[in-house]
Amino acid sequence: MNPTAKAERLQKVIARSGLTSRRVADLLITAGRVSVDGNTAAPGLRVDPAEAEIMVDGIRLPADPGLVHYLVNKPAEVISTTDDPQGRPTAVEMVPAHPRVFPVGRLDADTTGLLMLTNDGDFANLVTHPRYGITKTYEVLVDGVPAGRDLADIRRGIELEDGPARALSVRKIGSNGRRTHLEMTMGEGRNREVRRLCAAAGFPVVRLHRTSIGPLRDRALRPGEWRRLEIHEVRAFYEQRDRKAADPVGGAGRL
Repeated sequence: MNPTAKAERLQKVIARSGLTSRRVADLLITAGRVSVDGNTAAPGLRVDPAEAEIMVDGIRLPADPGLVHYLVNKPAEVISTTDDPQGRPTAVEMVPAHPRVFPVGRLDADTTGLLMLTNDGDFANLVTHPRYGITKTYEVLVDGVPAGRDLADIRRGIELEDGPARALSVRKIGSNGRRTHLEMTMGEGRNREVRRLCAAAGFPVVRLHRTSIGPLRDRALRPGEWRRLEIHEVRAFYEQRDRKAADPVGGAGRL
């Protein structure tokens, strides 16, 4: 990489990302555990953090100081878009106005739970594209009491108007005899897929709440609250992607 006016010492960039201290970053570079644009980094290297692809132990380091990654707990009736012609509240209004961000995938207005917002296009593609195997888990309240065979149908797949849909896993977590709480993990993000899948199985969704996105969970985040992701949380998505790439068989929109 050619030095530019924006170039900084690599250990400073690593430390500023929040991964570790500058001293430990020096040790990582010396040990050959850091690469820049595919090449093992040498001590004293200077990089432009907005342009360089920095990897530590083979996992991408989001080092561009202009990138932000937010997690929100979306309440009902908040729209997962950057703006709404009808004037309804949007998810982007829940976080700082600058820099401008966009939702990573979508949740219906009446679906609650975890939603990420970012200005990092590579990260958004990683989370939303089915090829990377980033699953989403939901707590689902349905009308009725599914039997074991009904849950098996949901796992095996049910034909919908846009093709077969299935849950990677589904289990009962409670029932009052009229309605049942399910936990479902999905591998895709097709339009209202959880709702349509449950309805096709004969159990309409009453309430839908997303509890996790890939390796990310946060039970302490209350409805309407937001926070920035920690560096280790962002890197966990790249680590999960790499594990799936190494083991595609075992590795496994809008809902």
